[in-house]
Amino acid sequence: MTNEEGSERPRKIVHIDMDAFYASVEQRDNPELRGLPVAVGYPAARGVVAAASYEARKFGVHSAMPSVTAQRKCPDLIFVRPRFDVYKAVSLQIRTIFAEYTPMIEPLSLDEAYLDVTENVKGMEIATEIAAEIRAKIKQVTGLKASAGISYNKFLAKMASDLNKPNGQAVITPKNGPAFVEALPVKKFHGVGPATAEKMHRLGIETGADLKEKTLEFLVEHFGKSGPYFHGIARGIDNRQVKPDRVRKSVGAEDTFSEDIHSFEPARQGLQPLIEKVWGYCEANEIGAKTVTLKVKYADFSQITRSKTVAASLQTVGDLEEVVGLLLAPIFPPRRGVRLLGITLSSLERRAPAAEPQLRLAL
Repeated sequence: MTNEEGSERPRKIVHIDMDAFYASVEQRDNPELRGLPVAVGYPAARGVVAAASYEARKFGVHSAMPSVTAQRKCPDLIFVRPRFDVYKAVSLQIRTIFAEYTPMIEPLSLDEAYLDVTENVKGMEIATEIAAEIRAKIKQVTGLKASAGISYNKFLAKMASDLNKPNGQAVITPKNGPAFVEALPVKKFHGVGPATAEKMHRLGIETGADLKEKTLEFLVEHFGKSGPYFHGIARGIDNRQVKPDRVRKSVGAEDTFSEDIHSFEPARQGLQPLIEKVWGYCEANEIGAKTVTLKVKYADFSQITRSKTVAASLQTVGDLEEVVGLLLAPIFPPRRGVRLLGITLSSLERRAPAAEPQLRLAL
């Protein structure tokens, strides 16, 4: 996209992120939960927090935390079973609002999406005004609050949406982008998980400024295919396009544990947030998956994968949990500790969208 002088116009990217989405839906639909610390998930021994209300977050409770840890941090924590059908229906309502502004929508999960509003349906020039309108309309239609980040690329829009949470928005301009990144600790970078952050720290990379000092060759040597991405974002550059309606070849998530795992229950517990993450992507994009692959990396850094392909696409998160359990069980007891687990879904295909359920809106 070029301006009259022929130089490239900065894109206008908005990242919308619903605030404590699952927990906020539960508080909306049950007034007795409002103002109280709420966790969506199961309080059982192997349970994991899928989402925490802001009242719960004050106690240090957060998503992906084991339920027993969450209860220890917040004895008055109220657990509510997840209702993914409701969350999906609300997500579709929010997507309809996005479509009033742009067809360039890339959902990341049920509760967040990128929007490219460089050219938009309403002909609005100022992206911050578009973000504010969308947030106001989401509140009007669903009764829920959203935060937004506005910038000239996806990485910085994602980072900006965290700056004024909850129920706020922030903008990072082309002028401010490089300086913002330089001052940011690498552990806060989107796309840098705990294991990568730890590796960066060992290499003397603590901030964006440290990352910027490293050559492309150095980053490729140490981080492989992610090297060019890290080289770019250290300079505030991210040329990834907002891709609407795409079916990826696969979707996956993995996690390195602070302590090696030696038994089935902690492993199954550690996999739950990964299951919910990949399934959330599939739900948000109306995608089905036939192949589930479990990745296991041991304490000595050796690794194995185990896969299962089913005849028809998985329909529910429960179906995925069942397949993961079947793949995981034979691994235990392991000969050595497990340091990393991952799940990848492949053989992805577009699902026919179901009729949108009728919702009782608590406004």
